[in-house]
Amino acid sequence: MSDANQLTPGPLTALGLPAPDQIGIVVRDIDEAVARYEPIFGAFQKVDFGPTEASYRGGPREPYSLKFAFGRAGDLEIELLEWVSGNTPHRDFIQSGREGMHHIRFRVDDADAWVAKLKTCGYEPIWSDRTATPDLAFAYCERPGDPLIVEVFEYNNP
Repeated sequence: MSDANQLTPGPLTALGLPAPDQIGIVVRDIDEAVARYEPIFGAFQKVDFGPTEASYRGGPREPYSLKFAFGRAGDLEIELLEWVSGNTPHRDFIQSGREGMHHIRFRVDDADAWVAKLKTCGYEPIWSDRTATPDLAFAYCERPGDPLIVEVFEYNNP
Protein backbone atom coordinates (compact mmCIF):
# COMPACT_ATOMS: atom_id res chain seq x y z
CA MET A 1 0.00 0.00 0.00
CA SER A 2 1.44 3.39 -0.95
CA ASP A 3 1.73 6.19 1.59
CA ALA A 4 -1.03 8.09 -0.23
CA ASN A 5 -3.49 5.24 0.38
CA GLN A 6 -2.75 4.69 4.07
CA LEU A 7 -5.42 5.79 6.48
CA THR A 8 -4.46 8.19 9.22
CA PRO A 9 -6.21 8.07 12.56
CA GLY A 10 -9.24 10.35 12.77
CA PRO A 11 -9.90 12.70 15.65
CA LEU A 12 -11.89 10.11 17.64
CA THR A 13 -9.10 7.56 17.36
CA ALA A 14 -6.58 10.22 18.30
CA LEU A 15 -8.56 10.85 21.50
CA GLY A 16 -7.97 7.24 22.53
CA LEU A 17 -11.58 6.10 22.15
CA PRO A 18 -11.77 2.29 22.27
CA ALA A 19 -13.01 0.24 19.33
CA PRO A 20 -16.77 0.53 18.78
CA ASP A 21 -18.81 -2.26 20.33
CA GLN A 22 -22.26 -1.58 18.85
CA ILE A 23 -24.03 -0.34 15.73
CA GLY A 24 -27.53 1.08 16.33
CA ILE A 25 -30.10 0.75 13.56
CA VAL A 26 -33.40 2.62 13.90
CA VAL A 27 -36.34 0.85 12.27
CA ARG A 28 -40.05 1.52 11.80
CA ASP A 29 -41.15 -2.00 12.78
CA ILE A 30 -39.00 -4.20 15.05
CA ASP A 31 -40.63 -7.48 13.96
CA GLU A 32 -40.17 -6.72 10.27
CA ALA A 33 -36.58 -5.61 10.90
CA VAL A 34 -35.72 -8.77 12.82
CA ALA A 35 -37.04 -10.84 9.91
CA ARG A 36 -35.05 -8.68 7.46
CA TYR A 37 -31.74 -8.77 9.37
CA GLU A 38 -31.68 -12.33 10.82
CA PRO A 39 -30.43 -13.80 7.51
CA ILE A 40 -27.48 -11.39 7.73
CA PHE A 41 -26.67 -11.35 11.46
CA GLY A 42 -28.32 -14.48 12.83
CA ALA A 43 -30.83 -14.63 15.67
CA PHE A 44 -31.92 -11.50 17.51
CA GLN A 45 -33.14 -11.32 21.08
CA LYS A 46 -35.95 -8.86 21.80
CA VAL A 47 -35.64 -7.02 25.11
CA ASP A 48 -38.17 -4.89 26.99
CA PHE A 49 -36.49 -2.41 29.32
CA GLY A 50 -39.84 -0.98 30.40
CA PRO A 51 -40.54 2.70 30.96
CA THR A 52 -37.37 4.78 30.94
CA GLU A 53 -36.42 8.46 31.21
CA ALA A 54 -33.67 10.58 29.70
CA SER A 55 -32.86 14.21 28.97
CA TYR A 56 -33.19 15.27 25.34
CA ARG A 57 -31.52 18.39 23.93
CA GLY A 58 -30.97 19.93 27.36
CA GLY A 59 -34.52 19.46 28.59
CA PRO A 60 -35.63 17.75 31.80
CA ARG A 61 -35.69 13.98 32.08
CA GLU A 62 -38.81 12.75 30.32
CA PRO A 63 -40.30 9.30 29.79
CA TYR A 64 -39.78 7.48 26.53
CA SER A 65 -40.42 4.03 25.15
CA LEU A 66 -38.40 2.06 22.61
CA LYS A 67 -38.51 -1.54 21.43
CA PHE A 68 -35.14 -3.29 21.24
CA ALA A 69 -33.68 -6.36 19.56
CA PHE A 70 -30.02 -7.39 19.85
CA GLY A 71 -27.89 -9.49 17.54
CA ARG A 72 -24.17 -9.92 16.78
CA ALA A 73 -21.76 -9.42 13.92
CA GLY A 74 -18.48 -10.77 15.25
CA ASP A 75 -17.42 -8.50 18.10
CA LEU A 76 -20.07 -5.89 17.26
CA GLU A 77 -23.48 -5.89 18.84
CA ILE A 78 -26.24 -4.99 16.38
CA GLU A 79 -29.02 -3.07 18.11
CA LEU A 80 -32.37 -2.63 16.38
CA LEU A 81 -34.53 0.15 17.88
CA GLU A 82 -38.15 1.01 17.17
CA TRP A 83 -39.34 4.35 18.54
CA VAL A 84 -42.68 4.05 20.39
CA SER A 85 -43.09 7.32 22.33
CA GLY A 86 -41.29 10.26 23.92
CA ASN A 87 -38.66 12.77 22.87
CA THR A 88 -35.66 10.85 21.56
CA PRO A 89 -33.24 11.10 18.65
CA HIS A 90 -34.89 7.97 17.27
CA ARG A 91 -38.22 9.79 16.95
CA ASP A 92 -36.60 12.63 15.03
CA PHE A 93 -34.77 10.16 12.78
CA ILE A 94 -37.97 8.27 11.88
CA GLN A 95 -40.10 11.42 11.57
CA SER A 96 -37.55 12.88 9.13
CA GLY A 97 -38.27 9.91 6.83
CA ARG A 98 -35.13 7.95 7.60
CA GLU A 99 -34.55 4.37 8.68
CA GLY A 100 -31.22 2.57 9.05
CA MET A 101 -27.85 3.06 10.70
CA HIS A 102 -28.27 5.69 13.40
CA HIS A 103 -25.43 5.52 15.89
CA ILE A 104 -22.17 3.86 16.78
CA ARG A 105 -21.45 3.04 20.41
CA PHE A 106 -18.22 3.07 22.35
CA ARG A 107 -18.06 1.47 25.79
CA VAL A 108 -16.09 3.72 28.14
CA ASP A 109 -15.21 3.86 31.81
CA ASP A 110 -16.43 7.46 32.37
CA ALA A 111 -19.19 8.78 30.10
CA ASP A 112 -18.98 12.34 31.45
CA ALA A 113 -15.24 12.57 30.76
CA TRP A 114 -15.72 11.24 27.23
CA VAL A 115 -18.51 13.72 26.50
CA ALA A 116 -16.04 16.49 27.42
CA LYS A 117 -13.39 14.96 25.13
CA LEU A 118 -15.86 14.59 22.25
CA LYS A 119 -16.71 18.29 22.53
CA THR A 120 -13.12 19.04 21.44
CA CYS A 121 -13.98 17.29 18.12
CA GLY A 122 -17.21 19.24 17.63
CA TYR A 123 -19.64 16.76 19.20
CA GLU A 124 -22.38 17.97 21.55
CA PRO A 125 -24.46 15.72 23.82
CA ILE A 126 -28.12 15.60 22.77
CA TRP A 127 -29.61 12.67 24.71
CA SER A 128 -28.30 11.25 27.96
CA ASP A 129 -29.02 9.67 31.29
CA ARG A 130 -27.30 8.33 34.36
CA THR A 131 -29.64 5.70 35.73
CA ALA A 132 -30.67 5.24 39.33
CA THR A 133 -27.66 2.97 39.75
CA PRO A 134 -24.30 4.70 39.44
CA ASP A 135 -23.04 1.84 37.25
CA LEU A 136 -24.81 2.88 34.04
CA ALA A 137 -24.75 6.05 31.94
CA PHE A 138 -25.05 6.90 28.28
CA ALA A 139 -24.81 9.96 26.08
CA TYR A 140 -25.62 10.37 22.40
CA CYS A 141 -23.45 13.07 20.81
CA GLU A 142 -23.80 14.70 17.41
CA ARG A 143 -21.87 17.21 15.36
CA PRO A 144 -23.13 19.56 12.65
CA GLY A 145 -23.30 18.03 9.19
CA ASP A 146 -22.75 14.45 10.37
CA PRO A 147 -25.83 12.19 10.38
CA LEU A 148 -24.12 9.48 12.47
CA ILE A 149 -24.50 9.85 16.23
CA VAL A 150 -21.69 8.78 18.56
CA GLU A 151 -22.82 7.09 21.78
CA VAL A 152 -20.62 6.69 24.83
CA PHE A 153 -21.84 3.97 27.18
CA GLU A 154 -20.59 3.52 30.72
CA TYR A 155 -21.43 0.24 32.40
CA ASN A 156 -19.14 -0.52 35.31
CA ASN A 157 -20.82 -3.71 36.45
CA PRO A 158 -19.07 -6.89 35.24
